[in-house]
This record gives sequence, C-alpha cells and structure tokens, in this order.
Amino acid sequence: MADLFDVDESARISELVSLIKRYQSSYYNGEAEISDAEFDALWDELKGLDPQNPLLQKVGADSGNFPKARHIMPMGSQEKAANPEQFLSWAKTHAYSEYLVEYKLDGASLELQYRHGDLVRAVTRGDGSTGDEITANAKKMQGVKVALFDADGTRIDFTGAVRGEVIMTHTVHEQFYADKANCRNAANGLMKRKDGSGSEHLCLMTYDALATEGESPFSDEEEKVNWLIRCGFKTSPLKICRSADDVIEYRAEVMEIRKSLDYDIDGLVIKERRIDREDAARARPDRQIAFKFSLEEAVSVLRDVEWSESGATYTPVAVFDEVQLNGTTVQRASLANPDTMRALGVKIGSHVVVVKRGEIIPKIERVLPEEGGEETREIRFPTTCACCGTMLKDEGSRLFCPNKSCQKRVLHQLQKWVSVVDIRDFGDTLLRALFRDKEITSISDIYELTVERLVPYFLNEESIENQKDSLGAKKVYESIQSHRRMSLAVFIAGFDIEGIGETMVQKLIDAGSGLTSLEAILEAGVEQIASVYGFADITARLFVEGMAENRDEMLRLTQSGTILLEETGGGALAGKSFCFTGELKTMKRADAEALVKKAGGSCKSSVTKDLSYLVTNDTSSGSSKNLKAAKYGVEIIDEEAFVALVGA
Repeated sequence: MADLFDVDESARISELVSLIKRYQSSYYNGEAEISDAEFDALWDELKGLDPQNPLLQKVGADSGNFPKARHIMPMGSQEKAANPEQFLSWAKTHAYSEYLVEYKLDGASLELQYRHGDLVRAVTRGDGSTGDEITANAKKMQGVKVALFDADGTRIDFTGAVRGEVIMTHTVHEQFYADKANCRNAANGLMKRKDGSGSEHLCLMTYDALATEGESPFSDEEEKVNWLIRCGFKTSPLKICRSADDVIEYRAEVMEIRKSLDYDIDGLVIKERRIDREDAARARPDRQIAFKFSLEEAVSVLRDVEWSESGATYTPVAVFDEVQLNGTTVQRASLANPDTMRALGVKIGSHVVVVKRGEIIPKIERVLPEEGGEETREIRFPTTCACCGTMLKDEGSRLFCPNKSCQKRVLHQLQKWVSVVDIRDFGDTLLRALFRDKEITSISDIYELTVERLVPYFLNEESIENQKDSLGAKKVYESIQSHRRMSLAVFIAGFDIEGIGETMVQKLIDAGSGLTSLEAILEAGVEQIASVYGFADITARLFVEGMAENRDEMLRLTQSGTILLEETGGGALAGKSFCFTGELKTMKRADAEALVKKAGGSCKSSVTKDLSYLVTNDTSSGSSKNLKAAKYGVEIIDEEAFVALVGA
C-alpha cells in the first residue's frame, strides 16, 4: 500500500507540474483556460505534495513575438492566503504595527523603465526576470507616462522602474470586447499585438517603484504611493490597518463594493510600512502577502430567517440577497443553531459574509460591523411547536420540541426508519396515509401490517368487493418482511436520534471500546461515548438521551424477534469504509452500498482521512474527491476491483 501510494503521489506531482506549465503558458500569452481560483488550487496541491518543487519558484513565460528585456525590479510570485484562517496564520509570524493594504489588481503586470524621467522601455512580466519589450504598445495605453512631470509642470528626474498592472475596464470590455471571456484575457491579448492595435483601450494602474540612481524620492510604502500619484500615475486605494483583524474586516468591505468597481480585483496585497528591498528581490517575497478573494465567498444583506422543521429540531436558515458562489446563485444558508446566531451577532439587515467551501453547503461565516444609517432588527425565535403547541426548548446547540409524542416527531422517525432500513417499496405517500389513519404510530407497527390492512390503500371499495388482489399491497408487505435483518448501525440510525447516522454508530462499534451490542450501547454513559473519535460532548449527550428515549421500543423489536441484528465485527469488509463517486456500470450505487454493509463494511458520502477506498470508474480524473483521496493516501479503485473485493 505504501509503495502504491508513493507511485500515485509521484504520478500526481508530474501531472500537476504539466498542468501548471500549460495553464501558465495560456495565461501569459493571452487566453487563460481556467480561473485564478482553479489555478491556485492546483498550485496549492503541488505545494502540499512537493514543497521543494522547482516549478514553485518560477513564474510563467511570454511568447517569442517581441524582443526580450531584463527587469529592473524582479517580478516574483507572492505568497497567498485564500481565507481569513490562512491570513491570520501568516500574520502570526509577521506582526507589524500597521498593515498597508492595496487592491490586488486582476490584469497583466508591466514594468516601465525610466532614465532621467523619460520612458525608455516597457517590459512584461515574462519569467520574473526577463519579459517581452512592448514599449510601442505601452505608450498608447491610458495611464502610461512617456515623461514624468510634477503637478506644476516641473520635470521629475527619476531613473529606475515603475511597476503596475495593465487592465481593461468593464465599460470598455462591454463596448468593444464582449466576445472575450473576461477583461484580463482581453487585456493580455491586446497588449501583445504586433501592430499595437487596441492598446489605447487599456489602462495601467501602478503600485510599486524603485530608483536606481540618486536618492530615492520616497522612504516608505505610503510615500511611494503618494509619489506615484504626484507623477500622474493611476493607483488603487491605500488602506492602513492597525491589526490583522482590521485587515480581515476591510477585506469583507471590499468584497462588498468590488461589484461597483469598473475594473477587476481578486484580492488585497498586504505589506509593512518599511520598504524591504532584499525581500522584494526574492523569487517569492515573504514580507508581503496576497489575501485573495475566493469564488466561494461573498457579502450580502440578511433579509429574513426561516426555521426549518426536521423532526423535533428547528434549524435557522438565513435568507439574503442573491450572490454568486462557485458558479451558482445562492440566496439561503444555514445558521446552524441558536448559539451560532448569538455568537455571530446576526440581525435582520446585517451585512454578512457567506461562504461555500469545497462540498460544504453555504453558511454565514461572520457579520460585518454595523455602520451609521443601517437599519437592523433582532431575529425572532419561535417559542412553541407548530404541531403540538408545546413550548420549545432552547439548549443553545439546538432549538427543539421536547414532546416525545409530538405527531410531527413520530412521523419523522417513521420516515427516517423506512429510509435508513431502505424499504424501497414503502413510499412516503402511503406512509403518511397509514399514519393519518393511525394504522402505524411506531416503528413496531410497521412490522405488524398485513396485506389485508394494506389493500384499502391500493384498491377502491368496488375492487375490494370483487375480491381482486392488490399486487401493490403484496409488494409493500413483502418488502417490509424482507427488511427484518439488519446491522446494529442501521438499526440505531433508523431511530432518528439528533445528529446520529449510520456512520456515527459504526464508529462506536469499531472503536474497540466494547460497544458492539445493543445492550452495551444502551448502558453506555456520556463520558464513554464522548471518548470515541468523532463524538463531541454535545453529540454524546444527545446520543445517550436519544437511546434512553427509544430504549423500550428498541428492546421490544429485538427481544421479540421482529428485528434480527447481524453480528458485528464479522464479514470480509469489517473495519473497511467505502465512498462511491460517479456512475457504476453493473449495479446501482444503493446496491453497491448494500453489498458493503452486508460484508461488514461501512459507507461514507465524502472522502475523509480514515476512508479505506474511493470507488470510481474514472480513477484518473481531477475531480475534488479524487484529488482529496490522493492527498490523504486513500486507495482509489474502479468498479471491477470493488466487485472483486466484495465477491459479488
């Protein structure tokens, strides 16, 4: 297994190097194939697998359509933080008394080289030290100064370099280049046209400068920006933050206003006040960082909170102005529970940061500080159960109806049982009708149903009088009877205990703590359950309370022989876990999962570090599950190998 992993990891590294080189080439030569976020994901994966890979120290390269020229200022790649956690981690080792923050412009880098105030050369980023000389094109661009003059017309004697980003505004893109995928792609293509046509539609925004002769006209980063403005260059706003938390708040503010800008930005650049030339000369400067915006984050305004009722629990769901997250339109997100809402300090009208990372559903991550003039109001919590009228109980971690006999709770448990045990022919419409007529009021009642009691739900009175058989009634009855034998994990999960699914129960059974029988689990206390990996104190308490609440019916079902529990710890796949992704050719996914469980294994819906196998018929794809499996060293097998394992 270790050898196989080494081979897989080596192959993945080679694949990443190849992909990054390809996408760098397309980026620097005019037509990026993937988004920045997708490129960053590949870069970060390579960095995780092979931190010393030489490619990580290189920048891309330009085409051969122009003469080459060396930079005065090295154009290395910046360190990146994709979220607040990563930025705070960087800030711990870069504790500045103040952080100077500028927009990270989403365009193409360009260096203007001056001698005694006259532009002599314009050089693209290239490989970080040498780029294409496109001086003729650059002179046509807005914001490029052919000669440097002060506001009063006095000549500025400056020898050195000015660095900026060539951008295309949204207005220009919409008017002239709507056929291009985005402003950056259009700008990249135009600035490298041999005839220079279209360069007049581009604009240079500057952010850096270096004097190579005489005394520097600025002594720190703020003075540098002011000097660029004095020379007549366009710059983005400069914000001075006093702490790392202030930077995070400012980032959220900019995320909110970025849609109103006429040019693209994809993050912030954070520096210290002093100019560190030694650090700036590195291939990857350490003293500054690009704090990027993610496609998975957005700022919106909370308009309402709805309360989703699932069984006994009332879960708050935020409703906010539509935002785009990871290519999808999002208007709702989970607020988890009352404690989470209170910790966030969220109110109706609050400006909130919505996140959607990986395969996680959208959620509200934080609330922006209120500003003057904002109208907000407190969120009203429901106080009584909409079904039975019982006063709801607010435990902080959940808001729920404590009435065990609440009809909504009972129905939800019956639905959960049918779903978990997988009685496929027992449809929800039939279940609700039987519950309405009080034919079933508990899980035990399901197994006391007869064909005769089911027939009226399939045939009308005339058909019954003509003594017609109901194939539907027989099918449901037989399906129920064929689901009397099951694993202990399935049995307990079917009782709809808050936060407890089959996988969680299987963790208890596999933990080696003696919890391998129903009786042992029923007698276990909160402390013993909480000691098992994956069970926090709250989950353990809810589990123990749920087991106690359902104890009588659990024992009635098993001791009467109505339900036969399979022995735990046996089977060819005991202790093994599987996750399926993509289509299977020879069977349905539900059937494959049933085979795993029958052989003593367990199934997961996502890739985790303790997963044994990821099953897919596209083992070489770059899907998120495949990438995560490779990262964790999880073995990826195809359907044929899976069938061989289960012996089907």
